[in-house]
Amino acid sequence: MSESIPPAIEVSHLVKTYAGVTAVSDISFTVARGEIIGFLGPNGAGKSTTMRILTGYLPATSGRVEICGVSVAAHPDDIKRRIGYMPENNPLPEDMRVSEYLYFRGRLKEIPRRKLGPRIDEVLELGDLKRVRHKIIGQLSKGYRQRVGIAEAILAEPPVIIMDEPTIGLDPHQILIVRDLIASLRGRMTVLISSHILPEIEMTCDRVLIINQGRVVAQGTPAALRREILGRSIYQLQLAGDPGALPALLTTIEATLHLTAQGEPDAAGFRTVTLTAERDDELGEAILRVLLANNFRVRALSHALPTLEDVFLAATRRSWDAIAAPKRAAK
Repeated sequence: MSESIPPAIEVSHLVKTYAGVTAVSDISFTVARGEIIGFLGPNGAGKSTTMRILTGYLPATSGRVEICGVSVAAHPDDIKRRIGYMPENNPLPEDMRVSEYLYFRGRLKEIPRRKLGPRIDEVLELGDLKRVRHKIIGQLSKGYRQRVGIAEAILAEPPVIIMDEPTIGLDPHQILIVRDLIASLRGRMTVLISSHILPEIEMTCDRVLIINQGRVVAQGTPAALRREILGRSIYQLQLAGDPGALPALLTTIEATLHLTAQGEPDAAGFRTVTLTAERDDELGEAILRVLLANNFRVRALSHALPTLEDVFLAATRRSWDAIAAPKRAAK
């Protein structure tokens, strides 16, 4: 019987302290091969510290980290062959041409010369960089430099890619190109991305991992976290009718459905109202049917789930409250 393939990343009870200050406190998580994971947290939460430990650039105080079944602490040089790392504000040599830099990095990564040329062509194509392959890096825009950094990270086709803020400082068009580039790696490489641009994480990643004050406070798919942490849907309607009759009607549709906001009526008698329900399955058809049956006129109805930003804020707020509660009780 063959042994099972270990996960791409396995972190168990990871701790990192600096001069008595705990930056990472007992973090544990697993990333499957081929997954794209969003690694989220406020500034100072421990994201960059954790990423540097994963790449072998920083030793852990305690705990275990394995990349593809190999211990980071025991085999740091081997780990560097298994990881492509793009740090925040990735420093690139200003005086080298793009193709020269990729060739130089490819030889350092021990890619055979006969394979390096074709592989450089591949990553230039993936990153839409062919038009600047002979340009000096110092003359490139921020967006091109970020893509050069990603091209370098994936050049040796490592099983794991770690990116710290790969879209920072980019315009919407550049973000779209980087998002498509990262999505193209799904299933081929495991990607761990730290970013403050939460809509990008939601569109790109299979799962998200949220940390705060050095601890994991939530992890799962965006949909699962919405149910777990917020558990509500939001409906916005433009309707005309007696607003006083709404609360009783809403409870006949769903016990948790209630009116949370309403605007002033316009000249035609329509007002905008907001409803929330503590479930995420679709209630729009039932709402519309009951309102029309009770002499309401409905001009528009939309259903919006909470965003990843809502989940992030709720998860971090919940963790701060959990830490603050014992302190308040002790006073």
